[in-house]
Amino acid sequence: MRSPSFLLVLLATIAASACTPSAGVSRNAPYGTDASGKAVDGLLVGHRLMEAGEYELALKAYYRAAGETGVTVDTLASIGSANLALGRLGQAESILRKALEVDATFVPALNNLGVALMERGKYGEARVVFQRAFAQDSGQTDSIRENLKLAIARSEASVYDGVQEEEEGGFRLVRQEKGKYVLLTEL
Repeated sequence: MRSPSFLLVLLATIAASACTPSAGVSRNAPYGTDASGKAVDGLLVGHRLMEAGEYELALKAYYRAAGETGVTVDTLASIGSANLALGRLGQAESILRKALEVDATFVPALNNLGVALMERGKYGEARVVFQRAFAQDSGQTDSIRENLKLAIARSEASVYDGVQEEEEGGFRLVRQEKGKYVLLTEL
């Protein structure tokens, strides 16, 4: 028969080995996952979710990316874009402005800030932002060109709208799709 102290040492050894995680397995990893594998970049996941129309999930992926890689102009612009897609215009504008503080020449942040400003009715400021985006992009992106045209029409329509309506009915800007407008007049 073995001594009680031997059994005590044996039980302590078994308990200690049970508490020690095995090589490559994280204590917080769900059962059946490979903790040694590399995670997919949060920005990439967020971009794919944005394309799929899953804006809330994309926002969470962008927050995860910011936590993993740090707060960069890419993560800030992406978070702002997701907020814009969710209709959180104030948050989107604020975050996109922070992205431009990091890099004032980042074209996607400029474009999305312009869209947020247009949606909030700040047409003159949106026009200036789109002009900056157009200049930084060297006029290569069609969507920025269209956004600039729209901002110019909208800012000029807001200046002349009151005078035109008194005289002959004026112009109306009609929204066709998200971010696309048509300028109509009564002839």
